[in-house]
Amino acid sequence: MQTTTVDIPTGDGIADASLTRPDGDGPFPAVLLFMDAFGPRPRLVEMAERIAERGYLVLTPHLFYRAGRAPLFDLSGIGDAAQRGAIFEKIMPLVGALTPDVISRDSEAYLDFLAARDDVRPGPVAITGYCMGGTNALRAIEAHPDRIAAMASFHGGRIVTDVPDSPHLGVDSITGEVYFGHADADQSMTPEQIAMLEKALDSAGVRYRSEVYEGAHHGYTMADTPAYDEQAAERHWTALFDILGRALPVA
Repeated sequence: MQTTTVDIPTGDGIADASLTRPDGDGPFPAVLLFMDAFGPRPRLVEMAERIAERGYLVLTPHLFYRAGRAPLFDLSGIGDAAQRGAIFEKIMPLVGALTPDVISRDSEAYLDFLAARDDVRPGPVAITGYCMGGTNALRAIEAHPDRIAAMASFHGGRIVTDVPDSPHLGVDSITGEVYFGHADADQSMTPEQIAMLEKALDSAGVRYRSEVYEGAHHGYTMADTPAYDEQAAERHWTALFDILGRALPVA
């Protein structure tokens, strides 16, 4: 397979992204991979390659592109708690700038980019996201239900909040299938918030699975951080390929 850097025109500039495609001519079903807050780095490429091994073309956009091309931060210290805190001080304003409108517009640009490629199979795509990317993946499928057939969110945070545009309040637009793999004892997605999310999904009649990964911390898929949990990460791959196989089968 091949991973290359591509530039995607948006209404606010140029989003840099990595594109991972299987060998061969395709066309391939496409998957959007939404990054966690630490942003583009080798771990995300590894994850995209594992998806591509199954026959999917994977686009991993730099969601913080408005602040500059990746890498924006020195991530050599993300394994150290003290340094990680300093990194997050720089990251959080960028996270907050990803409003529902921004995610909707950017997702449309990413979908248009994929739809214009000869090596992408026509029709809906799937999306998977991690940490804040899981929350924004939900925003994306809510905004473009006709173009995204399935969504998987892993250790997504702040999916349920008390603000009027909380992500869980928009699920009634979803027509595809969704999956949530929650971290255990996650302060950004508490048991009470998980229950509220599931109630909203039930009320909207959305096809979904919502599971808590017992003993797994927020960030459990990220092998370059102390939160990594190999057992939980492998469970996440099983869940992801399960929903992709149903919603976006490889020919």
